[in-house]
Amino acid sequence: MRTYIRRAVMPAAVLSAVLLTGCSSEPDKDRPAPALSASVDSPAEEPSQEPLETAASSAPAPVVKVGETAKWDVVETDEYGENPKVTTQMSVSVESARYVTPAEVDTTNEPEHGQYVELKLTLKNVGKAPAEIMTYGMMRWEDQQTAAQDATTLEGVGEGPELDTTYKPGQSVTGTLILDVARKGGTVGYYGTEDPSGEPAFVVELPAS
Repeated sequence: MRTYIRRAVMPAAVLSAVLLTGCSSEPDKDRPAPALSASVDSPAEEPSQEPLETAASSAPAPVVKVGETAKWDVVETDEYGENPKVTTQMSVSVESARYVTPAEVDTTNEPEHGQYVELKLTLKNVGKAPAEIMTYGMMRWEDQQTAAQDATTLEGVGEGPELDTTYKPGQSVTGTLILDVARKGGTVGYYGTEDPSGEPAFVVELPAS
């Protein structure tokens, strides 16, 4: 009996030692907690950058008719032509659009595409940073029959101040562009920003007659 009791007591001692060892290792279970919280927090920071990458081309170009006004974004890229962002905002008001003859714009040059149109616009900087606007070579006309074509003419501007200038916040200019289009109607888009989407900043819907 004594031998049996001695053998029973020794395993109990071993078990108690194991239990003590297990208890001493319990604080280690708390150590992974910071690592888990860090792995949960890190992905939450990434989505905040996504809107900056898509904000430049998320909104469609506004389409304006005579007598209407719309706002549009000025998009610029870095020196490598990457990372486009909206730097300020402009507005365009279409004051008038009328089809004219060469004599009416004081030129002897016939329109190469077929029809001159005198487009009077008011551009205004409604944002918080300066904007450099260049319309020459940046106005393209198209309709359902004809793909987009450069509508710029050597006649350039009509009477009044030039629209091509640097606009500080709050500044505006009302000027006239003489454009060469294939026929009456269609639309004229302004492609003077650095939006990588290739879409116009705004579109003017020309009258049918």
